[in-house]
Amino acid sequence: MIISRTSQYAIQALIYIATQPHGAVMLNRTIAEKLGVSPTYLAKVLQNLCKSNLLCSFRGKQGGFCLQERAEKINLLQIVLVIEGSGLKDECVLGFKVCSDKTPCLMHTQWAPIRKEIVKILQSQSLELLAAEVLSGKYQLSDLPAGALGKRKLHA
Repeated sequence: MIISRTSQYAIQALIYIATQPHGAVMLNRTIAEKLGVSPTYLAKVLQNLCKSNLLCSFRGKQGGFCLQERAEKINLLQIVLVIEGSGLKDECVLGFKVCSDKTPCLMHTQWAPIRKEIVKILQSQSLELLAAEVLSGKYQLSDLPAGALGKRKLHA
């Protein structure tokens, strides 16, 4: 697994929120139910995303979460870096503290280009693009039944 389960939940939750009209406030409980994840654990993940200004949170009767920015401005790399830290981009695949082009580990020359490609792919995937794919019915998000996301018009 390249990214942690926590990052996977964060990505799924943000894509789900991005399938809703911009500014729509979504309850943690609703998101967790739609994704089939623990609401308690997801709440911690979403609060972490709020601290990093990817989400806004609102308390009270009309409370919940919404995207801080428009979905096209948020990419998967931003989300993963919030959850994982810079490890995906910087850490040694074998866990060595000192590993670089100058002092490589056994896997460095094989792993470095793969890591760069993974970072490039994550950076190229916006929430808007992924939400559009889910809404088109081409891909599913988690184990959501068809039509569970509702309908929304995407920007041109």
